[in-house]
Amino acid sequence: MVEGGMKCVKILLFGFNLIFVVTAIALIAAGAYVQHNLSDYFDLIGGKFSAAAALLIAVGVIIFFIATFGCCGAYRESYPCVMIFAVLLGLIFVLEIAGGITGFVLKNQVLDGVKDLMRESEKNYKPGNVWDKVQKDFNCCGIEDYKSWADSKAFNGTELPNSCCNPVSNCTTTSPTLRTQGCLNKFGAWVEDHVYIVGGVGIGLAFVQIVGIMFACCLARAIKKEYEVV
Repeated sequence: MVEGGMKCVKILLFGFNLIFVVTAIALIAAGAYVQHNLSDYFDLIGGKFSAAAALLIAVGVIIFFIATFGCCGAYRESYPCVMIFAVLLGLIFVLEIAGGITGFVLKNQVLDGVKDLMRESEKNYKPGNVWDKVQKDFNCCGIEDYKSWADSKAFNGTELPNSCCNPVSNCTTTSPTLRTQGCLNKFGAWVEDHVYIVGGVGIGLAFVQIVGIMFACCLARAIKKEYEVV
């Protein structure tokens, strides 16, 4: 009975840790995806919008070590190890919730934060900087529209960055190929979507940790009872 029960405990915990590792991969993948996509526009989004993504990556890496610890506890049929495993899951749960909430909170701050950084960067524009990439990638010009470039010291009343026109060539306010839409709404919405990914993944996968905590506690109790019977 004892041997059969312990074998069942091991199989169940090993199976859960496999799910746990998949969760870790999902966290790392989501965090890395957001970090990679936002990194090209770092000057216009600042560090805080990628901090939550970095937290998910860190949590994912930690999960690999915790999964190893859980497998070790099951293999050794160790009640203390399995309970420590449950406590570590609880800590990871808190971190994931923190990352998720941070993502959702930052989502509501994206437009204001991006707008401030855009204004500052626009004043110090130099050909080839992040503004050219944003205007080309999002088919836009300026913050609200091309008129915002009037605040930049690099341009006079008619001259605009070449990236404001499509195709790129001697762009002015009267160019027929001038991109007419501003970048704030387009770029801001794109950043919001990526921050939302962080929030959704963080909170969504946190519920896996709740199941894991309950499961680990049940297994620890089973181990304890089996040895009490012996």
